[in-house]
Amino acid sequence: MPIRLALLATLAVAFLWATPAQAAQGHPILVGAAEDGAKLGDPVAADAKMALAALAGFNTIRMTSVWWPGNKEVFGDELLGLQNAAAAAQMNGIRLIVGVYPNGSSIVPRTPTARAQFASYAASIPRLIPYIHDVIVGNEPNLNRFWMPQFTKTGLDAAASSYVGLLAETYDAIKKASPHTIVIGGSVAPRGGDNPHSGRPTHSPNQFILDMGAAYRRSGRTMPIMDWFAYHPYMLKSSISPAVSHTTGRAMGIADYGRLVRLLGRAFDGTAQLGSTLPIIYDEFGVQTTLTDAKRSLYTNQQLPSASDAVPEATQGRYYRIALQLAACQPNVVALLFFHVSDESDLGRWQSGVYYADDTPKSDLPVVKAAAIAARAGTLVKSCPR
Repeated sequence: MPIRLALLATLAVAFLWATPAQAAQGHPILVGAAEDGAKLGDPVAADAKMALAALAGFNTIRMTSVWWPGNKEVFGDELLGLQNAAAAAQMNGIRLIVGVYPNGSSIVPRTPTARAQFASYAASIPRLIPYIHDVIVGNEPNLNRFWMPQFTKTGLDAAASSYVGLLAETYDAIKKASPHTIVIGGSVAPRGGDNPHSGRPTHSPNQFILDMGAAYRRSGRTMPIMDWFAYHPYMLKSSISPAVSHTTGRAMGIADYGRLVRLLGRAFDGTAQLGSTLPIIYDEFGVQTTLTDAKRSLYTNQQLPSASDAVPEATQGRYYRIALQLAACQPNVVALLFFHVSDESDLGRWQSGVYYADDTPKSDLPVVKAAAIAARAGTLVKSCPR
C-alpha cells in the first residue's frame, strides 16, 4: 500500500478512537488464536502450549480436526490429542473451539452416506470431549482448495448449496449429541472470483453468503443451520491495515462489517435462521512479520525469503490492536482469533504468530497482550464511532 494511503488509514483510525463519540464503549469479545500446537499426545507438552496462549492474553483457541471418508467418530491419536488439548485449555482458562473439515476438496462429503459420516464425526467431538462446546463446520468452502465443485456445468452455484446441506445435517447431529454445543457455520474466505470458467473457480464471500441463503430458503427447512457465523477477514497483504475497507464486492475485511451484516440479513432474515443479528466470529486473521537474523535459523526452507508482504513486528502489533478495536465496536462480533499463537516453522507457510517458532516472544507481544486483555474486558475502546 502506498505510504500516503497507509498514513491516512492510520490517522483515520486514530481519529475514530480519539473522537469523543456519542456511542457506547466497546463490548467484551473473546480473543485468541487459530492454533493446533497443543493437540499433542503428551499432556505436559499440550499444557505448555496452552500456557503460551494464556501468557499472550488469549482466552480462546481454535484448533482443527480433519475428517476422512469412512470415519464416523474421532478416535486414536486424534482423540487423544484433542483430549489433552481440552484438559490443557481447561487448566489455563481457555475456551476451546474445534473446526471440522474434509481433508481436501476431492473428498468433500456430498453423498448421503458421506454426509452422515461427517455429521456423526463432528458430533462425536463434543460428545466424547465434553469440555469442547463450540464446533465449526467446514473451512473456506467458497474456495476450490477446500470445496469442489464450486459451480455446476452451466455456471450456477454448486458449493454453497452443497455446503448448506452438510451444515444442516451436521447441526442436527451435534444438537442431538450435545444440545448446548454452539454450531458455527460459514468459515468463509475473504475473497473470490465468481467466475465459473476460471482455472481456479472460487466464490466471493458476498455471493457465497447470498447463495447459502438461497439454498436454505429452497430447502424449506424450519430449523436453523448455525448458531454463529465464522469469517476469515484477512487483508490482501499483511502490509494493509485492517482499518481499510474494500470498494469491490469480491472482498471483505474487518472494516467491511456493515456489508457483512447486510449480506447475512439479505440471506436469512425472515426465516428460522438468524441473519442480520447472527453472532459473528472472526476465527482467522493474520499479519506476517519479517524475521530477524538471530531467529532465522529456527525455520526450515531457509532458501526462501520472509513472506513478500511481511511487516515489522511493531506494525503487526499495531494492526492486531486496530483489529481488536474494530471488532469490539461491532455489535454482532463475539470473537477475534489471530493466526497463530506461534509462527509456523516452514518459511513457505505463515509467520504471523506473536511468538517465534521456538515459542520465544516477538517484540510486539506486550502490545498485543494489553489489547487482548482490554478487549476481553470491554475496556479497549472508550467510545465507538457511529
